[in-house]
Amino acid sequence: MSGKVGFVSLGCPKALVDSERILTQLRTEGYQVTASYDDADVVVVNTCGFIDDAKAESLDAIGEALAENGKVIVTGCMGVEESVIRQAHPSVLAVTGPQQYEQVVGAVHQVVPPSRDHDPFVDLVPPQGIKLTPRHYAYLKISEGCNHKCSFCIIPSMRGKLDSRPVGDVLDEAERLVKAGVQELLVISQDTSAYGVDRKYQTGFWQGMPVKTRMLELCQALGRLGAWVRLHYVYPYPHVDDIIPMMAEGHILPYLDIPFQHASPRILKAMKRPAHAENSLERIRRWREICPDITLRSTFIVGFPGETDDDFERLLDWLEEAQLDRVGCFTYSPVDGAAANALPDPVDEDLALERQERFMNVQARISADKLRRKIGRTLEVLVDEAGPDGALARSQGDAPEIDGQVHLPGVGDLRPGQRLNVVVEDADDHDLWARPAP
Repeated sequence: MSGKVGFVSLGCPKALVDSERILTQLRTEGYQVTASYDDADVVVVNTCGFIDDAKAESLDAIGEALAENGKVIVTGCMGVEESVIRQAHPSVLAVTGPQQYEQVVGAVHQVVPPSRDHDPFVDLVPPQGIKLTPRHYAYLKISEGCNHKCSFCIIPSMRGKLDSRPVGDVLDEAERLVKAGVQELLVISQDTSAYGVDRKYQTGFWQGMPVKTRMLELCQALGRLGAWVRLHYVYPYPHVDDIIPMMAEGHILPYLDIPFQHASPRILKAMKRPAHAENSLERIRRWREICPDITLRSTFIVGFPGETDDDFERLLDWLEEAQLDRVGCFTYSPVDGAAANALPDPVDEDLALERQERFMNVQARISADKLRRKIGRTLEVLVDEAGPDGALARSQGDAPEIDGQVHLPGVGDLRPGQRLNVVVEDADDHDLWARPAP
C-alpha cells in the first residue's frame, strides 16, 4: 500500500472538481486519503486566489497544514503566485497552478513514492472516481478557462483561455455518475454558454451517436440520463433562449444561474461584461412565458469604481422589475492584476456596504413573496439529509449550499438521495416547509 495523503480543498465548485480528479488519480495509484493531519505522510492544499480574502484564507490553510503536519504541497489558483506563497511559507515542498494534476501527483511521488505492490484491479476505485460531494449529487465540469476579459477578474490569467472538454468524455463521465447513484448533475465551467466555441462546435460521438460540442446538444444528451441537470455560470448569449423549451418540457431543471453583475449599461461597459448590451429584462420576460416555473439566480457587484447613485438606483429598479428568485450581492473587491484597479472614482467602502444592504433588503422582500406563492403547491424535492426527526431537502429551484432548503419536520422514513413529491405548507425569506404529498 502506498502512503497516506491529507487533502484541503478551498474555493469554488470548479476547484472542488480539480481536487476530485487529483484524489481519484492518487487513489488509483494506491494512496490512501486521510482526513487527519496526524497520520498523513503529506498534505495537499488546493488554494483559491480570486480575491484578497480568499488568498488570505489559502495562506492560513497552508500555515495550519505546515504547523500540524510539516509536509505540504500547494496547488490551485493561488499557485500562480508562487513567490507570495513561498515568502509567507518558505518550507512548502512544491507549488503548482490550477489544473496541473500531473504535477501535483508527481510532487506526491517525490515525498511518498507509490507502492510497487499496488494492484489497481484489487485496490478498487469507484467507477465515478473519488467525490468530495455527497454521493447523490456531483459537479460536472465541462470546460476550463475563459475567453473574456472582465475588468474585475483575473480568472483567465490563472486558468487560461477556454478549453472545452470533448463532448463524449463529458457524457461518459455523466453516465458513470448516474449509474453510481448520482441524482443531480451540476454543470459548471467559467462560461457554460460558451461550451464548444474553441472547438468550433465540432461533432463528437457518444454511444455511437454524433453529438455536437455545444451547450444545446450537451443538454439534450444529459437530459436523457434520468438525473436532475442544473446549469451554472450561464452567460446570457442569445442562444441560451434555445435551452428554455427543454426546461419547460422537463428534460433539464428549470433553473438558470446567470451572473448579470449589474444593470447600468455604463457600469457593465466598464466591467467589460460579455453580452452586456442584451435586453435582459425582455429576455427574462420571454423565458418566463415559455417556462413559467423557471428559477433565476444571479450575482451582482455594488460599489464598482465609478458607480454613481444613479447607477445604483437603476440597479434597484432593474431588480424590482426582474423579480429574480435567488440573488447574491458582493461589494467590489480589488484583485491584484485586475484591470478595474486602474479605473477612476473608487467608491467609499462604507457607501458600498450601505448599497449592498439596501440591495439585499429589496431582494429579501422579493424572495419572501415568491416563496409564499409556493404555499399549497406540490413540488418534487431531493433529500440531502435525513434522520428520525425529519429531513432537509431541496426543490428543483435550489442548488446545494447557495440556495434555500425544504424542511420536512417529523418525517423520519426518508434517505439522502431520495426524490419525492411534497406539499408546501409554509415559507420564510429563504426556505420552505413541507410534508410528503399523499
